[in-house]
Amino acid sequence: MYLPPHDPHVGDPMRFKPLFRIHLMERKSATVECMYGHKGPHNGHIQIVKKDEFSTKCNQTDHHRMSGGRQEEFRTWLREEWGRTLEDIFHEHMQELILMKFIYTSQYDNCLTYRRIYLPPSHPDDLIKPGLFKGTYGSHGLEIVMLSFHGSRARGTKITGDPNIPAGQQTVEIDLHRRIQLPDVENLRNFNELSRIVLEVREQVRQEQQEAGEDPAPPREPLAKGPDGPPAEGSREPGSGAEAAGQSASSGQGQPFVLPVGVSSRNEDYPRTCRLCFYGTGLIAGHGFTSPERTPGVFVLFDEDRFGFLWLELKSFSLYSRVQATFQNADAPSPQAFDEMLRNIQSLTS
Repeated sequence: MYLPPHDPHVGDPMRFKPLFRIHLMERKSATVECMYGHKGPHNGHIQIVKKDEFSTKCNQTDHHRMSGGRQEEFRTWLREEWGRTLEDIFHEHMQELILMKFIYTSQYDNCLTYRRIYLPPSHPDDLIKPGLFKGTYGSHGLEIVMLSFHGSRARGTKITGDPNIPAGQQTVEIDLHRRIQLPDVENLRNFNELSRIVLEVREQVRQEQQEAGEDPAPPREPLAKGPDGPPAEGSREPGSGAEAAGQSASSGQGQPFVLPVGVSSRNEDYPRTCRLCFYGTGLIAGHGFTSPERTPGVFVLFDEDRFGFLWLELKSFSLYSRVQATFQNADAPSPQAFDEMLRNIQSLTS
């Protein structure tokens, strides 16, 4: 299992944790060992469900228990998962989310079903190379997002999820036709000025949708969220917005960037210059993926390996850094196969 770094160190490498192993024996037989827990390898089972899907089961889940009971298991998990103790976490909402995650993940006891995912296909005109990124998600900590390009749009799909937005959902969508020109640094510090610019673009989008006969989302009041709240969240033709953006990104000189006053960020060590900015939307929802809706924001491209998303209504900023680990045999056999995979993982949680 590949785990993101400890929050909020988004630039650190992924962490590796073995979950099971297979011993190939003579006469075409094999033994499976579960690696979960702290008492060493023990008996397990693997079943091939169907093509590109298999399940693991631990046959000795008592090896996952600790002598100190659930409290010791929770504190050990917290130290490994978050790199801290419960006493270090003062934010009550964050404590609640962490406890929810522990209860949810520990109930499976390494009895899991695995489905293959593909890395997104790349194109020379892409804004940056698509792939996996680690992102900050407020009190939820770090999560893994897959960035892919689809004509004039880019999409960020959650590979790992949280109690608000589960894995498989499209966390951000970027309109590569709609560049946003940031104001100078002094005016950029004024949140109301940036909000005005973004909402003007949103209104343009709504008007164009109405003219095209689409059903735009109705105007809505800002959500009542605390400043530490998490984002609870084709074919190409020459001269297209995606191609032009890609060329501009590779040749851009960069411009000063600073977060507006009042916008929270889990990681203050974000780049102070950016190449390009685009209008986009981010997915937010209540616990249990209730009342999901897309809200306006700004996609900020820093360099080939880092981008950000400013969630306008949440007044929150997510910083994303590329996963540098390499994965063998992970490329999609075709763009159609990749799109089908996206639809399949989204349908699991819709």
